[in-house]
Amino acid sequence: MGKAKDLHRRVSQYFRSPEGLNTKTRVMVSKIADMMHTVVATEEDALLLENNLIKQLQPRYNILLKDSKTYPWICIKKEPFPRVVITRTLNRDGSKYFGPYSSVQHAHALMDLIGQVYRLRTCKLRLTPESIEKGKFKKCLNAHIGKCGAPCIAAVSQEEYDAQIAKVESLLKGGVREQIRENRDKMMEAAAELRFEDAHMYKERMQMLEKHYASSPIVNSTDTDTDIFSLISEGQEYFCNFMRIRGGCIIQSFSTELEARIEEERETVLATFIAEMIVKFGELSKEVVVPFIPDNQFENVNFTVPQRGGKAALLELSRRNAAACKAEKYKHEEKVNPDAYKEMVLESLQRDLGMKVLPRHIECFDNSNTQGTNPVAACVVFRDGKPSKKEYRHFNIKTVVGANDYASMKEIVNRRYSRLLSEGEPLPDLIVIDGGKGQLHFAIDALQELGIADQVHIVGLAERLEEVVRADDPYPLFLDKNSSSLKVLMHIRDEAHRFGITFHRSKRGKAMLTTSLTAIKGIGEATAEKLLAHFKGITKIKNATFAELAEVVGPRAAKLVYNHYNQTEG
Repeated sequence: MGKAKDLHRRVSQYFRSPEGLNTKTRVMVSKIADMMHTVVATEEDALLLENNLIKQLQPRYNILLKDSKTYPWICIKKEPFPRVVITRTLNRDGSKYFGPYSSVQHAHALMDLIGQVYRLRTCKLRLTPESIEKGKFKKCLNAHIGKCGAPCIAAVSQEEYDAQIAKVESLLKGGVREQIRENRDKMMEAAAELRFEDAHMYKERMQMLEKHYASSPIVNSTDTDTDIFSLISEGQEYFCNFMRIRGGCIIQSFSTELEARIEEERETVLATFIAEMIVKFGELSKEVVVPFIPDNQFENVNFTVPQRGGKAALLELSRRNAAACKAEKYKHEEKVNPDAYKEMVLESLQRDLGMKVLPRHIECFDNSNTQGTNPVAACVVFRDGKPSKKEYRHFNIKTVVGANDYASMKEIVNRRYSRLLSEGEPLPDLIVIDGGKGQLHFAIDALQELGIADQVHIVGLAERLEEVVRADDPYPLFLDKNSSSLKVLMHIRDEAHRFGITFHRSKRGKAMLTTSLTAIKGIGEATAEKLLAHFKGITKIKNATFAELAEVVGPRAAKLVYNHYNQTEG
């Protein structure tokens, strides 16, 4: 199911050479039995028609709105003296619905405000003119305490009640500032006429509205009316956010997930999401802020792609909401179905790095040294996206003198994989180098010398901007900061760094202790290491008796160590 300006061109692309189609599209084409088309007046009509048909027919290969939640709505019932209620069921009974609200707390906060400002009924009585005229009802507790205007006993007319409902409707549409100004004007007018009780009532209403307005997300001090759309992707899944701003205040924010069941361009997905929001929330404002222009035009809508300023900040806020929707979904998946989540993460990494195989076995290398002294390196291993600590390895740099990270990287990569090859162990699916192009190219040189450069996928991860460096691409790859792919790469890089630094500190500390012992005339490195291995520290060596020392290194060396520390202490 699809839409197009040129139907002939759109349909014919599916029946050309199958090599140009992806796997999902080829499967879809193989199942085509018949084709129908409908001609409509505008692109927007085509998009809305497609949206309605997808909902009705649930076709297998179209973009699917994955809306698993039942969001709350605020409903103004179609009845005499309408009630205002929260509902999760959308009935086409003529009632007016506002929302949906992604936060039930927000919906209840609005209901509390409406209950404080307006005297509306909450009962379910059938208030027909006949029943009211016959006096079938009595004044309830809410009416006695001033929370209801008591239409049941004709204490308020239908016109007066409807005027309050109109103000509620305006409030739910974002007309908060307008009502604040109106109540301020009425307060001043009543005070000037010495109607102080009325003035106090308007003052209280104004303060309630101002308090609610102050707690709402403020965009700016002007009466801005605009709608914001954003989306982020993870493979064929798109996480979308819609924000509606009225009177400079965010009155609605709605996040959801779209799944593109065949390869769809992001412009098409954005247009589909916009059409869905029109169905849910009604007509858009004249100005709509988007991250890029959708592939459909909408009547009386001006799309803006901001680069800086307040609108760009709004777009970023919307994007963060979409990212939060994605994070919430993945967190849920990780808890409920960890195996499926693991596969999804690995598939995402495979897709983002352009790999031929799923990266189940990943290894990462990191160098550590202090101004060229005690150079060491570390290799950490991840299997199925999780650390395999029993396979971690440390390396002492043997052939490189001084602080040469490039040559050190080449040495440890060569040593690691020459050993795996000699032992007949399988090579990793992905190698990650902690560093930029320099370290990456020297690591590739080592793989080429071993004749395995074409058997493994290798990338570098530069720490400054978290960019992925590839040997065959002069430009770095910048993954989305919220993507699971980048999080896996950063996790394994940070683990390699932690493991390498721990080993380097241990070696440096041991070297300092060994130097302290070898400063004793007649004590060499081998003797010093024996003493440290046995006593685990200089303090215990200082406090050891001659017999304890002699038991470890013999009487001659024990005498030298014992005399040195005891004479020094004395």
